Amino acid sequence: MAEKLDSSRRDFLKQSGVLGAAVVAGAVADTPKRAFPPLPMNPVTERAMPTRNLGHTGYRVGIFSLGGQAAIEQPNNEEVAIPIVERAIELGVNYIDTAALYGGELRWSQRYIGEVMKKRRNQVYLATKTHDRTRDGSLKLLEQSLKLLNTDHVDAWQLHHIDGQDDVDRIFGKGGAIEAMQEAREQKMVRFAGVTGHRDPDVLIQCLQRYPFEQILMALNAADTHHLSFMEKLLPLAVEKEIGIIGMKIPARGRILASWKPDPQQQGGWEGTAPGPGTLAMKEAMYYVLSQPVSTVIIGCDTIAQLEENVQLARDFTPLSPRQLAALSAKAQPVARQALFFRRWS
Repeated sequence: MAEKLDSSRRDFLKQSGVLGAAVVAGAVADTPKRAFPPLPMNPVTERAMPTRNLGHTGYRVGIFSLGGQAAIEQPNNEEVAIPIVERAIELGVNYIDTAALYGGELRWSQRYIGEVMKKRRNQVYLATKTHDRTRDGSLKLLEQSLKLLNTDHVDAWQLHHIDGQDDVDRIFGKGGAIEAMQEAREQKMVRFAGVTGHRDPDVLIQCLQRYPFEQILMALNAADTHHLSFMEKLLPLAVEKEIGIIGMKIPARGRILASWKPDPQQQGGWEGTAPGPGTLAMKEAMYYVLSQPVSTVIIGCDTIAQLEENVQLARDFTPLSPRQLAALSAKAQPVARQALFFRRWS
């Protein structure tokens, strides 16, 4: 794939893949002597949108945060992706989420975000993830992530996409990823620990009961109560433990929205499962989740216009009443299958 890149893209890959390696190598060697810098601070956030506590981390997060997918994980898309990240911070976004898995083998999402982090690392709480279930594999992913993100630490490192019992058993077993999490925290490469999931609330409940995670990224939207609800038991448990709660899949990759235009050539799995449009407006979808006890929501954006619309919705947010929430849940029920395509259905 690299052979097809033009010279500017080769330079971009070279810079984002190598720059920061010395910093990371030095950071690992010096970790016993090192302390974390202060928590990030975006001076625009407080006047840009409401903020909430990110659990007991001590961080105040804007209620809209930027996800590292959509345009930000597309290959050879730096001319679109990097300005979205820059503009998000300018608008007051102070939490950015990415993952080693986003953007394929070349990890485009981390590369684009890393370009912006060269100058603005101290303005955003930076979260990334490991999808490897082993200690050694996860530490390798973390080292690569730090290089690509141009930083010597992340504010949150999360166990990615915990789907089933096998994931839990491997992560918490001998040589599992939880050992990497603990080591990375002790070495000051990771400030806080997190866990993420879409599929089964019981699996994530197990994780919260087995390790003192500071945050959880969970799939929540207005169709939640209609199948394997995360709001029934998982969300209250996270609140009880004072964990930072980040909502994702708010528009279900567009599938819960009345504006969704399904592609008949792409049905099934994570790329389809939507035979027709959804039933909600973006405002309804976002306000439903923001009216729950979450710290923030992350949403990926394809354009700066989408980003600006979401920030404006966050700025104007007022909580919905129980009656309004029930009405939106009922409105989402006819499209629950496509709105919850990421849940376990068998």
